[in-house]
Amino acid sequence: MLKRFVQLALTLIGASVGYYYGERFFGLLQKSPLNFGEVPAPHYIGAALGAAALFISTYWISDNVVKWIRWSEERLIKIPAIDGIFGALGLVSGLIVAVLIQMPLTQLPIPVINRILPFIISGLFGYLGFRVGYKKRDELISIFTAGRQNREGRNKKDEKHFSEHKILDTSVIIDGRIADICRTGFLEGTLVIPSFVLEELQHIADSSDVLKRNRGRRGLDILNKIQKELDVKVLIYEGDFEEVQEVDSKLVKLAKVLSGKVVTNDFNLNKVCELQGVSVLNINDLANAVKPVVLPGEEINVQVIKDGKEHGQGVAYLDDGTMIVIEGGRDYIGDRIDVLVTSVLQTSAGRMIFAKPKLLERAL
Repeated sequence: MLKRFVQLALTLIGASVGYYYGERFFGLLQKSPLNFGEVPAPHYIGAALGAAALFISTYWISDNVVKWIRWSEERLIKIPAIDGIFGALGLVSGLIVAVLIQMPLTQLPIPVINRILPFIISGLFGYLGFRVGYKKRDELISIFTAGRQNREGRNKKDEKHFSEHKILDTSVIIDGRIADICRTGFLEGTLVIPSFVLEELQHIADSSDVLKRNRGRRGLDILNKIQKELDVKVLIYEGDFEEVQEVDSKLVKLAKVLSGKVVTNDFNLNKVCELQGVSVLNINDLANAVKPVVLPGEEINVQVIKDGKEHGQGVAYLDDGTMIVIEGGRDYIGDRIDVLVTSVLQTSAGRMIFAKPKLLERAL
């Protein structure tokens, strides 16, 4: 069907060219040694000859034209809709500027400039407008989003259920705790899953390493669970930042575009977001915040599991995984004993509790 359309279009082009230039063509033939005399109805004969010539040529060039159209169609389909819209807006803006510049140029007395320069200016400014609109789409989106959110913030200042974008990174999806947090209702707003994060998960799931493959499949299962089983709004962001290679950098840029927050448990990404001025929700910080509060002097009953790094130390764990270092606890490995908390240390890796056996305290 497409090939027939191309053949018809080229035939009509040949007919149009022959119709408008047929009289001039036959006039040149009359002045040449090959004088055929006066040709009746040169416009129509020229149209017939032009249509026939291009119709015959379609047998050689129509396949290449169809391939080019197919290739262009595939390229256009792969472009995200938001990129195409801003590219088209930039193209239109560039052509408008080109028209404004061409108006005084048409008054010049030089015929060559009047005919050629407008095409050059239109092509140049159209291309520049498209490139600027395509490359600056993120900044334009952020401007529009910021303005819209400011208006919504003023109009809905007292509204309780303000929708805010929470952008998930790869690590927090694989971790899986995000599904439990969403189920409890503590995380409000729209969960944004970027397409480049999905691609990274798919790449991990297809890895030859068994551990990586299982982690990737777990992440995909968690996403399916969030979409199908939980009552949360999920948005798949199809856009990409081709000029940025690192996924973490893309997440930071997307958070700026959507004015949202990055949800992660990656310590390095957390620091990058803080440096870039992007709000971040760290699942590990949340887990540490909800752990039971243990104060110095408090008594805890624990089971000593193993010896510690220092001489005579024993190590125990709370139910939430918090490690307890017991001075002189090596002698009680395998036993449940009462310990007294001496100090609590909060680190980036979590909370660590130092204690000593209550039996030693009584002996003293």
